[in-house]
Amino acid sequence: MPQNHPPTRLTLISHAATDAQRRATFPLDEPLEAAAYTKAVELGWRSPQAQQILCGPELRTRQTAEALRLPQEISQALRDCDYGRWAGQNLDEVHTADPEGVRKWLTDPEIAPHGGESVAKLTERTGVWIDQLQDTGHTIAVTHPAVIRAAIVFTLAAPLQTFWRIDIAPLSLTDLRFNGRSWTLRCSSCTLLGINESTAQIE
Repeated sequence: MPQNHPPTRLTLISHAATDAQRRATFPLDEPLEAAAYTKAVELGWRSPQAQQILCGPELRTRQTAEALRLPQEISQALRDCDYGRWAGQNLDEVHTADPEGVRKWLTDPEIAPHGGESVAKLTERTGVWIDQLQDTGHTIAVTHPAVIRAAIVFTLAAPLQTFWRIDIAPLSLTDLRFNGRSWTLRCSSCTLLGINESTAQIE
């Protein structure tokens, strides 16, 4: 008799809010805001069954996993985009110093004027990691808005320019499914407590 394997599912959780996010600053390895950590704890979120639970290596993703009472198995594939020499700087400051670089970065996904990682490279590495999850059951991953946007672009085979048109809120959930042929988007930037039982369970 054929074996019954759990369906392939990827649940991406965006880390809770940081001060850098609120100030539109390119991130370093800053912690969560204290109030954001408390909010994550107070959610009392109950994780659905999963075959593996992963976490990005940065402090803000590890703190989010801790607040949600999730194990912290670190995956480098879930690391944030590399913003190169812009890391730690406010977007307005960068725009004042290098307006042409910011313009190119926002309009050409193939280039990285900051010397780090382009949108195209981020989407490529995220897609390679996602494809490795086929036939692995349910994976929960705590990661960054940029990685989640890249995952959505990859899943939908959308033009890379759509990366900037996707809004991923802190402490939100994005759910992807693999049907044996391709990945599909089940929901995007849903609130953790807004997921009903039929969505939260393995189907």
